[in-house]
Amino acid sequence: MQTIAYPVGENLYLNITNRCTNECGFCIRNKARKFNQEYSLWLDREPTADEVMAAIGDPKKYPQIVFCGYGEPLVRLDVVKEIAKKIKAGGPTPTIRIDTNGTGNLFWGKNILPELKGLIDAMSISLNAQNAELYNQICQPALGEKSYQAVLDFIKEAKTYIPEIEVSVLNLPTVDVEACRKIAADLGVKFRVRPYYEEKYVK
Repeated sequence: MQTIAYPVGENLYLNITNRCTNECGFCIRNKARKFNQEYSLWLDREPTADEVMAAIGDPKKYPQIVFCGYGEPLVRLDVVKEIAKKIKAGGPTPTIRIDTNGTGNLFWGKNILPELKGLIDAMSISLNAQNAELYNQICQPALGEKSYQAVLDFIKEAKTYIPEIEVSVLNLPTVDVEACRKIAADLGVKFRVRPYYEEKYVK
């Protein structure tokens, strides 16, 4: 049975699509059919906003609600906005975060970030590489060689509309973590290194 909402620690994660603009070789979805050997994140179909809200239940139970599953949430921009509005309408709410690869503006061909102002409280944006050459190699972007610059531009623009922005990278052998840390510092955003647990994910 497909999983739309799943807990990780105290937070609740929302799996709203399996579509993605990248085909990263390191991605968990390429390593395991189930997340943490428990949650089946491969969707039979994409859920509606109402179905996602039903899966959430009472949002006030969680410190954060995070758009992050086996796909890029922002390819379903209208659904993200609808869900966030429904959560916000309930009064004091948890932090609403999006984990994204940062190609949303490139995908939509416009600046989508103003549409998220007041709805999304935080973003974690995957930088994944210190330059375009490595990014193209490890992320295999479907949107082409413009993707890396588009991610950098997305990060810069996101600061204007989203209160908390974090850039992340995996600690892969080919990634220059310190160079990525400097990029984040130059962009004026937080930085986090994500551990890579390849051995934990098996098909």
